[in-house]
Amino acid sequence: MKKSLMALAVLAASGAAMAQSSVTLFGVLDATYAYGSGSLSNKSQLTNSGIGGSRLGFRGTEDMGGGLSASFWIEAGVNNDDGTGTATDTNNQANSSGGGGLAFNRRSTVSLGGGFGEVRLGRDYTPQFTNLTAFDPFGTNGVGSNQMLVSSVGGPTRVRASNSIGYILPGNLGGFYGQAMYYLGENSSNSANKKDGNGLGLRAGYKNGPIDAALAFSQTKYLTGDIKTVNLGGQYDLGMVKLMAQYSQDKATKRGTGKGMLAGGTVPMGPGEIDFSYSTYKLDVAGPVDPRTNLLAVGYTYNLSKRTALYTTFARASNKGGATIALAGATTAANTNSNGYNFGLRHSF
Repeated sequence: MKKSLMALAVLAASGAAMAQSSVTLFGVLDATYAYGSGSLSNKSQLTNSGIGGSRLGFRGTEDMGGGLSASFWIEAGVNNDDGTGTATDTNNQANSSGGGGLAFNRRSTVSLGGGFGEVRLGRDYTPQFTNLTAFDPFGTNGVGSNQMLVSSVGGPTRVRASNSIGYILPGNLGGFYGQAMYYLGENSSNSANKKDGNGLGLRAGYKNGPIDAALAFSQTKYLTGDIKTVNLGGQYDLGMVKLMAQYSQDKATKRGTGKGMLAGGTVPMGPGEIDFSYSTYKLDVAGPVDPRTNLLAVGYTYNLSKRTALYTTFARASNKGGATIALAGATTAANTNSNGYNFGLRHSF
């Protein structure tokens, strides 16, 4: 009897150990020298995230049986050039804080997944941003980053949203994929701006063979005027070149309507790849000017190993209609150009 009880105890302990989460430490450290020139000032700096956002994260999954699993993911942005953390916000209302201690600003979620898909809670990428970065050859990083993001009037939730409730479709739908996200500004019900920071984002796409395309929509509420974004992106992999294209439109009450597009691609070359893109963004506002910036970028990434790469990117921004966009920290007068380049080292672990 005692032996049987002991055996049952051992089996129970073993089962509990097997059910524990498997935790992974991961990250990216991307150090880059960047130089920007403009008509008013130039700037040179050692900075970070030239082709990939520097980060430190922890993630884990517990298999609960029957196809059900629980997961967590916390990921902090890191300024590895000076050792500080990057900014975050708590309620989708431009109250960013950071530049000091480590904050899990990139992602902080807990989720439940199964055959039904995944329910995800916390701070995460918004569906509209996922579309922009998925079909950008430069992944919205460095001097070659998508002009539709750099000039966007999409507001605080154009990249991430805090206090979100998300749902992601399962991956067995014959190439169809999608996600929905609702996020909260968490203001008091008796305040004038009680709906500020509340929003909804949707994304739906199809991927099969060389084709991948997706459409995204979002709306975030603010007392000063709602912000709505619609974007469409896609890519076609020809083997010797992967072509990408995007279109985006932001409507911000009292700030105007921004429209933009991107065309570009990646070309495998040796142990690396060439990236190139042309992106543009124009803001239609009341008044005599309609700011517009065109960005041409080309870069090369050389993979030293599966985890380590050297890279360089060159870009040129052309401003019209009163736009003053400059690259890599430079400043330039309205309707003048700015050049920028970076080269650096990225290591992932």
